[in-house]
Amino acid sequence: MPVTQFKHPDPYKYQNGFDSYHETEAIEGALPIGHNSPQKVPYGLYAEKLSGTAFTAPRHENKQTWVYRIIPAASHENFNAEELDTYHTHMTTETHKLHHIPNQLRWNPFDLDEKVDWVHGLHLVAGAGDPTLKQGLGILLYAAGKDMGKEAFYSADGDFLIVPQHGVLDIQTELGRLVVRPNEVCVIPRGVRYRVTFPDGPVRGYICELYQGHYQLPELGPIGSNCLANARDFQAPVASFEDDESEFRLYSKFANTLFSTRQDHSPFDIVAWHGNYYPYKYDLGRFNTIGSVSFDHPDPSIYTVLTGPSDHVGTAIADFVIFPPRWLVQEDTFRPPWYHRNTMSEFMGLIAGNYDAKTGGGFQPAGASLHNVMSAHGPDMSAFEGASNAELKPQKIGEGSMAFMFESSLMVGVSEWGLKTCEKVQEEYNDHSWRPLKRHFKDPRKA
Repeated sequence: MPVTQFKHPDPYKYQNGFDSYHETEAIEGALPIGHNSPQKVPYGLYAEKLSGTAFTAPRHENKQTWVYRIIPAASHENFNAEELDTYHTHMTTETHKLHHIPNQLRWNPFDLDEKVDWVHGLHLVAGAGDPTLKQGLGILLYAAGKDMGKEAFYSADGDFLIVPQHGVLDIQTELGRLVVRPNEVCVIPRGVRYRVTFPDGPVRGYICELYQGHYQLPELGPIGSNCLANARDFQAPVASFEDDESEFRLYSKFANTLFSTRQDHSPFDIVAWHGNYYPYKYDLGRFNTIGSVSFDHPDPSIYTVLTGPSDHVGTAIADFVIFPPRWLVQEDTFRPPWYHRNTMSEFMGLIAGNYDAKTGGGFQPAGASLHNVMSAHGPDMSAFEGASNAELKPQKIGEGSMAFMFESSLMVGVSEWGLKTCEKVQEEYNDHSWRPLKRHFKDPRKA
């Protein structure tokens, strides 16, 4: 069956549907009837609006959620910048601190780090744009092993698309709880507060933070009304709250700088909510793959799960693309990805298994690669030789594997941490992948 089989059952309840209007209450009668903000909210709660778009955004784009909570989110002390220079170094996307280079880059598997929590285990690998202008994206790695305590975190910079590679994330958000495991992904929208704990030990994975707009399902065009990621397979949390009047620390990622404050109550005190702006998760095993059944093969955009569009139709600030197990049946076709130069930047990661275009062993789970704007790339020599001489019969590839790509129309700069500090860059990536390619050309004029 297509659904991923997990070792541990999920203890939480969910609502199904992407971009759907949901309503949920942890106590019956907590949702007001007929009013968003009545004079007196049931049970003495406060009404609060969480807006993910401008109030006047077109109805089909408008994202907002009304929440009914014990104490408003504004009730806290002033924020102060954290005295953590290493965190700022890991997170900054200031233009002069990013390295814009045309070289193909590949990283060995990133390390686990059991000493830090979610907030302090975030590292910027690459990025483009500026969150203060709500333009561009950031590509991050997370590695952590320490549970957050009486704390919460939110990013004012953008939406977090979280792709676990190792370990389980138990995410308590203001709007309810999510468990997210490898081969699942989740999106935490801009501004939503949450706490992350690790029930199975240390975790590691990837994040694409979208500074511009929000993730949405790609248009299907001539495919029709179904396939790829279907809306019904996305899961949103149900209301779940805690009534705790002890001290909590709240962290804010604001302009890629970490701030913190204190408050005298739990941030997770929303008893009921309704709207279409909320965190959600998706099982990659539910992705309905489409491909060619005659010759050649479509562009990798046919594997897009979620897209963060730009103002130009069909050109994304960030596409999240996966390469799941699938059948190849094309006739007279070189089946791996062709050699190409792309106006888009391609950052790839590997959750598990092997990627069929990289058989030389250098692209490993928990590693990554970046092929920037117009940087040439494609199968390594062993993948080319194998595919060029293989018997072209129906073949299922990628069993037990899941690779993915964050693709962007922007030229992506690499952080100092990603290029040097992490010490994971493979210096001989080009030498091992493409320089060994052999000449096969036979000039008929010289026969």
